[in-house]
Amino acid sequence: MLSACITTAGAQVAQFKYFAYDGHDQRFEKEINPASQYFNPILAGFYPDPSFCRVGDTYYLVNSSFAFFPGVPLFKSKDLVNWQHAGHVLNRKSQLPLEGQRVSEGIFAPDIKYNPKNKTFYMITTNIRLGNFVVKTTDPAKGWSDPILLPEIDGIDPSLFFDNDGKAYIVHNGPVEGGADYEGQRAIRILRFDTKGDSIIKPKNGGKAWSQIVRGGTHVEERPIWIEGPHLYRIGKYYYLMCAEGGTGDWHSEVIFRAPLKADITRADSWEECPNNPILTQRTGVPADRPDIVTSTGHADLLQAKDGSWWAVFLGCRAYEGPYYNTGRDTYMLPVTWKDGWPEILEKGKVVPTVVDKPGLQPKENLFTGNFSYIDRFDSEKLDDRWIFLRNPETERYQWGNGSLTIKPAKADISQRLPLSALFCRQQHTAFSAETEVDFSPKTEKDIAGLALLQNEDFNFVMGKTLLDGKPAITLTRAERQRTLCGSAFIDGSKSVKLKIEGDGRYYSFYYSQGGEWKTLAAGVDAVNLSTSRSGGFIGVCIGLYATAQ
Repeated sequence: MLSACITTAGAQVAQFKYFAYDGHDQRFEKEINPASQYFNPILAGFYPDPSFCRVGDTYYLVNSSFAFFPGVPLFKSKDLVNWQHAGHVLNRKSQLPLEGQRVSEGIFAPDIKYNPKNKTFYMITTNIRLGNFVVKTTDPAKGWSDPILLPEIDGIDPSLFFDNDGKAYIVHNGPVEGGADYEGQRAIRILRFDTKGDSIIKPKNGGKAWSQIVRGGTHVEERPIWIEGPHLYRIGKYYYLMCAEGGTGDWHSEVIFRAPLKADITRADSWEECPNNPILTQRTGVPADRPDIVTSTGHADLLQAKDGSWWAVFLGCRAYEGPYYNTGRDTYMLPVTWKDGWPEILEKGKVVPTVVDKPGLQPKENLFTGNFSYIDRFDSEKLDDRWIFLRNPETERYQWGNGSLTIKPAKADISQRLPLSALFCRQQHTAFSAETEVDFSPKTEKDIAGLALLQNEDFNFVMGKTLLDGKPAITLTRAERQRTLCGSAFIDGSKSVKLKIEGDGRYYSFYYSQGGEWKTLAAGVDAVNLSTSRSGGFIGVCIGLYATAQ
């Protein structure tokens, strides 16, 4: 992560003295044995589109990051449950240009694989503005290469597969050959990848480099939509092609196909559809009033653990009311069972369990699942990996490492597609609190420093120290396309101010203090505008330490 590298001497600055977070969801108020049980989700909050791989006894996992920098969070684990941040795959601007991109643009659906033939890790993904590319390394701790562009891929969600004979393939979501028959119809394409030249292998006769192997999806008579997120595997007597289907909303699911080892996997007629598809979904057959609701399950990946067991990671959403969830798409994990040569992640009619048995776990501090709290006092030269910037940051605006975070405000505000003067972390619980203390001297009523709750440019909250009618004040504004004032209070402008947000499902309350008890700025404010079902997009709420000045 970035290190403190700038000076803000003599500039108008906002100084944040700490950040405290506490998560206390009812679903995690269960007694478990951490040596043999774990909580779902395994990564709570905005950690969607998981992909993982195993190298020896170590597991690696990545997630989508969209327009945040650094991009593609990387995790390591020895037991698939207790994950530790291992930095980010894309931590240089040369790897991740994000200028002008909307919050839910940027990086989609990364895939991580290890090729034992050349002892190299690969991460392949899509930057919506740049195209599809791959980066690689022999040691993730030492960093990854600059992007190797793959312009032959027309679509999103590329995934790599390294076969036993050394051949490599890429599968991805693409347009339907000859044109779609209906809205939402997509296809899965396959290409050969040359690991020596890091390029797509093109036919010598000059024909197209790709083949279409799935048109539309499963049960084609039902006109399936958004076949995507494909992964290719070689397991036992078959090749398997597993894909997400139905879109990332309530109709999300996971489906699978297989082909015999002797088959030509670049031909559509080699692939057989699983008779039990979908092998994972929560769209039908489960009670609407079930406890610990998880919706929108899909976009899965499979691997075999060192002990021979099979596991799947996938995304899901913790809805608090109807289709609404503010925490975004989490990462879940379940054991995989096999029957008649087909895998099953979750039996039809079963709900995603919150507590799952897994012997042999190695418990340690885990700030990614269950209920937890932390305080960041910004006393290290290295910024914690929980913090991310929206788009490529102007690093000269930030300073930390001396017991506070200092931000030099930019003119850009939260509604603009520009680099903001803000640091963000994820809201990881439906019930949570977040607080900070900020010292700031606004000069105009457009200057503000404090806390932000971001879903996107048009759906957010901002609470902070500013001027109101020419006097120092705390204000709270809510944006749902239009920005409205939800609360205000005049304060002593010569003092710093503490700010706190308490969220519980759909409703959030906002507080401030300049010593003594907390005072209510606004209670029970409707925060449904922070749900993707209302706002659109693909992220979960991000909590920002934010400043802007004109």
